[in-house]
Amino acid sequence: MALRRSMGLRNALLGTGGWQAIMAGGYLDIYSGSQPVDANQIETGTKLCSITATSGTGGISFGTAASGSITKNAVGWSGTVLASGVAGWARLYDANKTTGSNGTAVRMDMSVGLSGADLVLTHTNLTADSVLTIKTFTITEPAE
Repeated sequence: MALRRSMGLRNALLGTGGWQAIMAGGYLDIYSGSQPVDANQIETGTKLCSITATSGTGGISFGTAASGSITKNAVGWSGTVLASGVAGWARLYDANKTTGSNGTAVRMDMSVGLSGADLVLTHTNLTADSVLTIKTFTITEPAE
């Protein structure tokens, strides 16, 4: 798996913020192709889908942390697929959703797949105008 935290996210986590507060109101974009070498780089591939709260009126949020992990909140995360393609990687943004090459943006890249990936989907072949729903998503901070 390839979770890659941006410098901005690393600095925020080391500062006064916690994951739940930092990522409140954020966005999860899913792209085709291979993920960039780090989360400070410009997005690569085609943006296939932007995930928000189920109603599409707000950003995503996380529940309460426990046992070194935090999961998505109970509200559904979904988005309408913008372009057909194979999901290859995803970027989680804070509410500011700063895109492009940036060393201070708060975001994290991750692998996408059917199993064994950071973001597991029921299918990676996405079709334009269909709705993609993220039912489960967990971030775990390693003990070491």
